[in-house]
Amino acid sequence: MVGFLGLAYPWVLAAHIIFVIFLMASLFMMPRFFIYHHQAALGSPEDKAWIEREARLKRIIMNPSLIIVWVLGIALALNTGAFSQGWFHVKLLLVLILSGYHGWAVGYAKKLARGERPMAEKTLRLLNEVPGILVAAIVVTVIAYGPHHSFG
Repeated sequence: MVGFLGLAYPWVLAAHIIFVIFLMASLFMMPRFFIYHHQAALGSPEDKAWIEREARLKRIIMNPSLIIVWVLGIALALNTGAFSQGWFHVKLLLVLILSGYHGWAVGYAKKLARGERPMAEKTLRLLNEVPGILVAAIVVTVIAYGPHHSFG
């Protein structure tokens, strides 16, 4: 692929994948943090420690990774003309849903920081599976139907 990225294309692609990995790690960690946080007594030192852990995860890994993934992903899509390809529309929809999940996680961390516990641990355990399912669907879409698809 040449496009406007030229020889930078493989480096931009590599950076995109690296930051997707960082983002996914944080999206797997945060709901697990919520489950442990729920087990801490409100106002306890442990509760305060979980609030700080969640805030650091958001500030240092989750939010920057999401922004970088989107910026690099859009650059890659524009470079390859992906916006005109059907597989990309599916990927984009799945990425939008995953980004919405990120938003939910950030919002839920804020609720926990305010002392609210609106969900049961069982629900949080189920929601913990969402990013894995979404990333699997994204990978299958890109590999099976994406730009290098050659299976008919």
